[in-house]
Amino acid sequence: MDIASLIGIVLGAIMVVFGIISSGGMSAFKYFVDVPSIIITLGGSISGTLASNKLPDFINGLKCISLAFKGGTTDPADIIKTIIDLANVGRKEGLLALEEAANNIEDEFLKKGIMLVVDGTDPELVRGILETDLVCLEDRHKTVISFWEKWAELGPAWGMIGTLVGLVIMLYNMEDASSIGPAMATALLTTLYGSLIANWLCNPVASKLKVNNSLEVTLRNITIEGLLSIQAGENPRVIEEKLKSFLAPSARGNVGADAGGGEE
Repeated sequence: MDIASLIGIVLGAIMVVFGIISSGGMSAFKYFVDVPSIIITLGGSISGTLASNKLPDFINGLKCISLAFKGGTTDPADIIKTIIDLANVGRKEGLLALEEAANNIEDEFLKKGIMLVVDGTDPELVRGILETDLVCLEDRHKTVISFWEKWAELGPAWGMIGTLVGLVIMLYNMEDASSIGPAMATALLTTLYGSLIANWLCNPVASKLKVNNSLEVTLRNITIEGLLSIQAGENPRVIEEKLKSFLAPSARGNVGADAGGGEE
């Protein structure tokens, strides 16, 4: 699990609860729960998001909330080490030996690329196939990200709609001056709910999905360049230095120490 996402969501909830308790005590919680306001804001923003997406994309977008909390993402340094190991195998035993090495690899994208290389596919065709796969991956990710961004956009908008509905009702019932304050407070709750939807849930999820997408694109670009270098018969040390360019300078020292990058 991605502990940063979990801690961020939990801390956000704690901050809101702390603000309520510190200002009005435990009894103040009842002022922040209003079922009609929840229905207008949550239901309205969900309905608007549904109208903005195809039904399968809407369902998939909801399901993908788990990806924002999913940990265990492959480290780019690990991919580079794997490719260097493959380069050494290919240099010592020939490209056909990579087929056996591929059996122990769980990364389907890397395995697919290795099989294309083993089959003697033209390098430009290998690049074309793998880059097409990468483009399709990004398109799928962008569809999910746009789902959460649209919901973040509509949450505050529907919160304002709910507030306007409450204000209209309040203005039509101003005979009792003592009811104006509570009515105004209830009207403002939808704005609060809308802000929470956007800034506590949807925007953080969309941002984390963007981070995950960026990392996966980097991993696949490393894979493509590494496999094409292996196919071209480049020295493993040269391949290592080429692929290190994808990493931050502080992370480059972790690559090559035990990957056999100095093989001739």
